[in-house]
Amino acid sequence: MAKTSVKGGFHLMWGLVISSIITAVGTILIARLLAPNQYGLYTIAISAPNLFQNFKDWGTSSGIIKFTSQYKAENNFAKVKQIIYSGLIFQVAMSLVLATLTFIFSDFLATNIFQRPEIAGLLQVGSLSLLTGAFMSIVLTVNGTPTSAAQASFVGLEKMEYNSITLIIHSTLRTILTSALVLIGLGSSGAMTGYTISLIVAGLIGLLLLRKIYQNFPKISFEKLQILKNIKELIRYGLPLSAGTLTKNFLLQFYSVILAIYTTDTMIGNFFVAANFIVLLSFFATPIRVVMFPAFSKLDPKKDKETLNNVFRFSVKYGALLVVPATALVAALSKPAVFTLFGSQYETSPLFLSIFVLVNVYSAFGFLSVTSFLNGQSQTKLNMKLAVLTSAIGFPLALILTSQFSVTGLITSTLIAEIPSLIIGLYWIKKNYHITIDYKASIKIVLTSALAALLTYILVSQLTLASWLQLIIGTIFFIPIYTTSIILTKIVDRGDISNLKEMVKGLGPLQKFINPILNLLEKILKTLKL
Repeated sequence: MAKTSVKGGFHLMWGLVISSIITAVGTILIARLLAPNQYGLYTIAISAPNLFQNFKDWGTSSGIIKFTSQYKAENNFAKVKQIIYSGLIFQVAMSLVLATLTFIFSDFLATNIFQRPEIAGLLQVGSLSLLTGAFMSIVLTVNGTPTSAAQASFVGLEKMEYNSITLIIHSTLRTILTSALVLIGLGSSGAMTGYTISLIVAGLIGLLLLRKIYQNFPKISFEKLQILKNIKELIRYGLPLSAGTLTKNFLLQFYSVILAIYTTDTMIGNFFVAANFIVLLSFFATPIRVVMFPAFSKLDPKKDKETLNNVFRFSVKYGALLVVPATALVAALSKPAVFTLFGSQYETSPLFLSIFVLVNVYSAFGFLSVTSFLNGQSQTKLNMKLAVLTSAIGFPLALILTSQFSVTGLITSTLIAEIPSLIIGLYWIKKNYHITIDYKASIKIVLTSALAALLTYILVSQLTLASWLQLIIGTIFFIPIYTTSIILTKIVDRGDISNLKEMVKGLGPLQKFINPILNLLEKILKTLKL
């Protein structure tokens, strides 16, 4: 299971990294090619399809991941086929409805909602992208779960490479088509057309990849697919998750509104520059969160109690060993990182970034695993309640702290709002499943990462070199300090090295580059008799 999860996480990571880089290049090109007002109209117009995508899902994508993983583990591929087919039928129907409504009411939306009548035509073009909503979606939930039936099937069946292929195809086509159509003089309408075509093509390719998997399943007559029954099961499972996601998404929109009210444009610009760096950490965090969902879905708490306990504990520990030091490194090198990429004019961004990244420290205490565990064990109503609790705390707290302390107040409120839900989730899991994390190891990981970050910050702050050199030197300095610390504090022992060696076997040829590092660590542990 660990080998499968590591392999899936790796395939998901390279897809996210490559597609994000290509998308970033495309965004820069379009921003340069279009006039500011045209670029503004384009970004407003694509926000409508992205918003409506949330309403076509109803949590069925999470249900597809849950049940395809579960039935695959039971070798019940006939049921897997039923679930995928039913989920596709539901999402195709909803996509058609939403696309039709968006097209018909484009004038109303442009005039009364967005208050820009000139984007009605752009909305009509964008409505066509909703037609492929069941096959391809660039929108992810706040928990990083795919929101299209095809992509959810790839995750549930642990074919993450197919998910990455569709992401890269979309980002590549979007960059090429939008840039080309703008260059020939079509302006924002050309950019919108390129965006729509790229989604349609990537969606169709995603459907073909899904068909390739589907052909290997047992043949079932249409009557035996039990479409309505399965759709009800998917909605019953996923609707609470959908409600929780919408609540959190609304909270994120609220954050943007109060920023506009209580802070200056300069401070907002500095904040969003800092927020861009969080994407770098999501390359580590999102794959862990996503691959653990199908892993937990396979396990029965009665039949697989010990395995479930081990998977949960190790997912937290090994996830923290990766995410927490990366977070500490970003915090320590926030100033040279921001100044290298965006320039020294963003003076307050390093401070905002150093605070903002701290939410990833919660991964040491199950932040990436609790939600996936509860979803995998069908406790979606509890996850909905936890999401509502986070929002109930976040709304008033953000309003109070932002009005008093501007951006730092908002960031602090986001950090505080997540804590009660995490504590309750851990307590509920311990009470009902008798499973807990290794708190001693988690605390050690946080402290060793903080020590390495502090020493790195002290070193870099004394250098008068160019920002990019400080960034390189700081990174090279941080890694051996952190590695030495986790060995001396016995966070990683020879048992962990053995586990990691087995896990990386799922990476194929890539293990040749990782095994020498693990062998070196193993020799050091033997020499020190740890």
